[in-house]
Amino acid sequence: MRASERAADAQRSRTATAGARGLRTPVIWGVAWGCLQAASPLGFFWLDDATVYALGLVLIAAVYIGFAVADGRSRVLAVETSVASVFVVVAAVGVTGSAWLLVAGLAGHGLKDLWQHCTGFVAGTRWWPPFCATVDVVAATLIAVTIVANVRVGW
Repeated sequence: MRASERAADAQRSRTATAGARGLRTPVIWGVAWGCLQAASPLGFFWLDDATVYALGLVLIAAVYIGFAVADGRSRVLAVETSVASVFVVVAAVGVTGSAWLLVAGLAGHGLKDLWQHCTGFVAGTRWWPPFCATVDVVAATLIAVTIVANVRVGW
C-alpha cells in the first residue's frame, strides 16, 4: 500500500469517527427527551394519556414546517406541510382509536427523521433528525411497553 493510499484510509477513518462522535450528543439528548415524552402524561394529569401523546406527535411533526420555512424552498414547504398533516390525522384518530396508532405515528416519524438525515431534504437540520429520531423511537418503545403491560402513565 502506498503512502497516499494509507493517508486516504486514515482520513476516511478520522471522518467516520468524527461523524459518529458528532451524533453522540443529539442521540443522548434524544434518549432523555424520549423518556420525558413517554412520561409527559404525568405533567398533564387532567388529560387522557392518548390526548397528551397525540399533542406531542402533532408538535413534533410541526417542527419540520418551521424548518421548511427557514429552508425557503416552496417544494420543501409543501412536502413538509403534507407530511405533517398526515401525522396530525394519525394523532387525531389515535386519541379515540387504538393507542397503537400513536406508537405507529411516533415510529413512523422516526423513520421520516431517518430519511431526512440520509437525504438532507430540508436544509439546515444537521443535528435535528438524529435527535428527533431517537426521541421518537424511545417514546414509541416506552409507550408500547406500557400498552403491553396495561399500565397507565398519568395519574
